[in-house]
Amino acid sequence: MTEIRDIEVVVFDVLGTLVDEPDGIGGAIREALPDADQARVDDLVALWQRHVEGEQARIARGERAYATTEVIDAEAAHAVAERAGIADAGVIARLATAGQRLAPWEDTVAGLERLAWHFPIIGLSNAGRAALLRLSAFAGLRFHQALSSESAGAYKPAPEVYRLALDAAGCAPDRVLMVAAHAWDLRGAQACGMRTAYIGRAVGDPPKDTDTFDGHFDGLEALTLALIAE
Repeated sequence: MTEIRDIEVVVFDVLGTLVDEPDGIGGAIREALPDADQARVDDLVALWQRHVEGEQARIARGERAYATTEVIDAEAAHAVAERAGIADAGVIARLATAGQRLAPWEDTVAGLERLAWHFPIIGLSNAGRAALLRLSAFAGLRFHQALSSESAGAYKPAPEVYRLALDAAGCAPDRVLMVAAHAWDLRGAQACGMRTAYIGRAVGDPPKDTDTFDGHFDGLEALTLALIAE
């Protein structure tokens, strides 16, 4: 077990790390298309994800002004509706809020609760402020502070997003631990001087051999034991 010492504040990515984003989007699509088979749902989830990732990349390149996840998710919902032949405006509107109804991983709620007795916990998410509020309530996520990349007008891994967490933490970057299931996210945090811990999730972005994160864990229980080990 890797022990990570001298940490004052723990920062968590949310989408994919604490909640199962693809399954939540898939569930909303199944609700909108109850007769669709799994292959069709998977195809539509992939379409949704391609749109979101593509638009966030365009924003990062300066090809589009910043838009919140609520806006981009609504665009993704309309793309899915067009592909699937959904015309009901109410169904499309509910589908657009799918990203606010994502279930936590089985170790998330208890893991956050336990860690919160030992460290200040910050959620740092690419989800927009309103979406993050509703998602945190839906999934039962316990943070001492929840920060949206919307406050920086950018998406991770832009350094200004991590600086939101560092400013809130009020301590040296190397005493702040960024936890994520996405290696690209941890690289961004590492570039800002933060310590890093990778959590393995089925939907994450695994580290490469060249990554040098402070810890690799298979879940929040192992991370908690490493952080509070006597």
